[in-house]
Amino acid sequence: MDLTRLRRRAEALPPWAGEAIVCAAALAVSVYRIGTATPDGGERSPDAWAYGLGLTMAVALPIRRRRPALALSVVFLLWVIYHVANYPGGAPAVPVWIALYSVAAAPRRRMGLALAGWLIVSDALARTKYTGAGLFDAALDGSTVVFVAALLLGDSVRSRRARRAEFEARLALLAAHRDQVAAQRLTEERMRIARELHDVSAHTIAVINVQASVAAELLTEAPDQAREALDAVRRAGGEALAEMRATVGVLRERDGAEGGVAPPAPGIDRLPDLALACAGGGPRVEVRVEGERRPLPRLVEFTAYRIAQESLTNALRHSDADLVEILVRYDEAGLALEIRDDGGGGHGRTGRPGDVTEGNGLRGMAERAAGLGGRLTSGPFEWPNGAGRGFRVRAWLPAVDDDVTMRKRGASRVGDRPRDEEAT
Repeated sequence: MDLTRLRRRAEALPPWAGEAIVCAAALAVSVYRIGTATPDGGERSPDAWAYGLGLTMAVALPIRRRRPALALSVVFLLWVIYHVANYPGGAPAVPVWIALYSVAAAPRRRMGLALAGWLIVSDALARTKYTGAGLFDAALDGSTVVFVAALLLGDSVRSRRARRAEFEARLALLAAHRDQVAAQRLTEERMRIARELHDVSAHTIAVINVQASVAAELLTEAPDQAREALDAVRRAGGEALAEMRATVGVLRERDGAEGGVAPPAPGIDRLPDLALACAGGGPRVEVRVEGERRPLPRLVEFTAYRIAQESLTNALRHSDADLVEILVRYDEAGLALEIRDDGGGGHGRTGRPGDVTEGNGLRGMAERAAGLGGRLTSGPFEWPNGAGRGFRVRAWLPAVDDDVTMRKRGASRVGDRPRDEEAT
């Protein structure tokens, strides 16, 4: 059996069992040493009192775990009584060694070390006086050196325990940090999925509501236009189902067990489809692109599409706008996006005209922009040349390529006072 396995078995023992073993071993060795000790000079031969003192010293050891200084005091007192009674010197030394070791290994040991120093010094002085040897003579090595060695051994064990406790604390800290990071990632993923479902469902419901209203009004008077509106409803529903299936499908995947290919994420090239979905029943949607068009990172285009989609949804749900403009501007550093309508700028009134509060949609758009290191502002504005009042959303997204820098790199700045989106 190797030492590691033996140590593990010893650590697995209950405290009382370990103390019983130590006490029994100290008692057995002390009785043996007292019985085999040879009186020198005028020393007394061991009798029942000598064995009783050795027994009491061993029995006092179990209190060393909680009160090591008290255990050393009792053992030291009995040690002095044994030698004052003039029994053979040094025989019951094993309990003293154990008590010294326990004092040095204890977490709080100031008083215990003071008692240990007093014991060692007084023992050395008594032996030099009794034997006539010098303080540093080799005759004292058999007692003083062993006492010091017991203290050093206890100190070594204490240091090892401290290093082990520090190591375990670091492991616990790392485990807690790992759990915290996992929980944060889970929260971020839940928020991302919630934003996706919100954007898809809110826009689709708004388009379906507009087109269904048109179909209901034109069903008898203009069946062809009503059929076109119903086709728009069907297309919107199909696209929403596809996007929801792609979003929710992530939750069902288990190590690639379901090998379906997710549809490509919508980008800027899908903005005309947003305008087409509102054709015939909603406001007129115009999409303009300025600057030299170039490929952008997938996440940048997807974020721009979602911001435009949510802004259009708000215009459909919370205003009576006749025109919604979507302006996309390319520059060297990134992509500028502006969506504005002529719905009066007071959509989502909660009391006084223009009194608007932030909803989940605007908050989600700001979070998307901030996640890329961009920014987003929103609020009422005045159209040029006194053309009226409306609502505008402006965003700037940097053309970053590294996925690491696409994470949250700054707080979003949502300017002015955004509209109230209530349930959106």
